[in-house]
Amino acid sequence: MKIGIIAFGRFGKLITKYLAKDFEVFVYTRKDKSKEIKEMNATPASLDEVCAMDVIIPCVPISEFENILEKIKDFVKKESLIADVCSVKEYPAELMKKILPQNIHILGTHPLFGPDSAFDSLEGEKIVLCKVRIPDNRYKSIKSYLVRKGLTIIEATSEDHDKEISKSLLLPHFIGRSLMQYGAKEMDIDTEGYKRLLRILKVVENDTWKLFEDINRYNKYSKKERENFIRSMVEINRRLEK
Repeated sequence: MKIGIIAFGRFGKLITKYLAKDFEVFVYTRKDKSKEIKEMNATPASLDEVCAMDVIIPCVPISEFENILEKIKDFVKKESLIADVCSVKEYPAELMKKILPQNIHILGTHPLFGPDSAFDSLEGEKIVLCKVRIPDNRYKSIKSYLVRKGLTIIEATSEDHDKEISKSLLLPHFIGRSLMQYGAKEMDIDTEGYKRLLRILKVVENDTWKLFEDINRYNKYSKKERENFIRSMVEINRRLEK
């Protein structure tokens, strides 16, 4: 099977590294990263060449997802699979159903790991799968492969995914960004609880502001969860000031 990767940022590099061990992988990136791509046993390719692959995985920011679908929609071959890796699921699923031809298979995925946590191994990591438009036999084959790589599969609807991730992903990012704004840093006199907060900060600071902005903007449940969390902190502060 031949797999096409669109974009070669931090996550694009990570999945290229793992997929190139088992498949022929072709990577399209706007900047010339041929040397690095070849070092991962993958092949640099044009966007047209990537569109000819059996599976295409766009690794672009959520805000650029619609644009890349418009670019490739007329060039992907019949019954190829488009699998997104966005941190939100309803928005890309609706775009793929609207833009891509009916003869293209669609799978929503959200790897619950990144370049830091899965640098050495995928063993024990999790991935969410959201069926959008894909034959059962192809879906089962993908699941089997992911399990063999050591991943735990979580199956969910796009809606349920976004509701849960608005707490489990967005809140840690919101807290981490708040700690950065606050200026939290290592101290000689600290506690285990404070060290845990700094670990959240360190994970978040490796991600771009664009990612943080996108996972808030394109998840319709995020604003409510942020506001609920802020109200909770304000209420605790109010009780302390009595």
